[in-house]
Amino acid sequence: MSLFFEQKKIRSFFMNKNNARKQIKKLLLLDGAGALMIAGASWVALLAARGFSMVEIGLAESIFHVASMLFEVPSGAIADVFGRKKVMVAARIMSVISGIIMILSNSFWILALAMIPSALSFNLASGTREALAYDSLKEADIESEYDRFASVDMVIYKITSSIATLMAGVALMLGYKRAYAVDVFMGILSIGIALSLKEISTELSKEASIKKRFVEVAKESAAFIKENKRTRQIIVLNAFVGSSATLILFFLQAKLPIAGLPELMLGPALFIMGMGAVLGAFAAKLMAGRRFKHIAMIGAFGVTLSVASILTGNSILMVIGGFIGSFSDTLLCVRSDVVLNTMIPSDQRATLVSVNSFSFSIVMIALSPLFGFIVSVV
Repeated sequence: MSLFFEQKKIRSFFMNKNNARKQIKKLLLLDGAGALMIAGASWVALLAARGFSMVEIGLAESIFHVASMLFEVPSGAIADVFGRKKVMVAARIMSVISGIIMILSNSFWILALAMIPSALSFNLASGTREALAYDSLKEADIESEYDRFASVDMVIYKITSSIATLMAGVALMLGYKRAYAVDVFMGILSIGIALSLKEISTELSKEASIKKRFVEVAKESAAFIKENKRTRQIIVLNAFVGSSATLILFFLQAKLPIAGLPELMLGPALFIMGMGAVLGAFAAKLMAGRRFKHIAMIGAFGVTLSVASILTGNSILMVIGGFIGSFSDTLLCVRSDVVLNTMIPSDQRATLVSVNSFSFSIVMIALSPLFGFIVSVV
């Protein structure tokens, strides 16, 4: 009888591992499908083609980040309290709603409205994805494989989003309504993938009182950040490096043609810069044994070089700078993701990872006018 139970225990152990790895594959597939949005990747070009001014486009970007800042931490708390699978499904629903509003938009105010569910789609998934992946692996006692997930997930996301960027010309040719219809279809497909995920419960998600759940999440998350100086340092560094790299790529869409790059080459140039991020994700895996301090220095130095490339006014150097910035940012992002997840308690994982994204939004709002000024005067 004891042999029977021992065999059953061994079978259960291997089944848990297999189920966890299947969950990881689904999350990777979900991120790939979610990033393959041709209209979302070229939304600036589509709005400009429709006659929206750069001021209106800039305001729309600001609305996106203000909404992101307001919803980021609450979305993480919701995931910790009500379940990560439910929130991942909600994130994909928000992306579909945003796409539908963009199809129907005929004024700036409707465009502004579309920015809110678009921000929510990112907020709900941010932190929740990482928490669901880490705790799925942890439940099967193979959390050491999270390092590989973080790297592969970034590679898949960057490749698919770069392919979407490469198709900027196709999106313009289709027109905004058809291009966003493609995004809506991909969003519906990703909802189906999200529904197939397995929920991983935490102690907070088992509590009976909803109010008590949120109080516990808020109190323990705040205490953790207050008492962990290294966590604060990583979050602040991520925010400045990540926002700088993102703004560089954003403004290069407008700056490269002015610097002499033919319009037909803009898509391929953006694709090349996106491949820097893919290489950065691979490098993060190879450099897994290096001290985080060294990775942080590489990330900060690389993004500084990227900013400097804009000052040259040379389109080739700008593309090279964008490539270096994408590489450095992604290298730091993947490594800090792994480090943070090993430090964070499971019950507050989604909330605390969301604090990372919340900080990013704050810095984005502060740096956007500065970068806009730099690009306009160079």
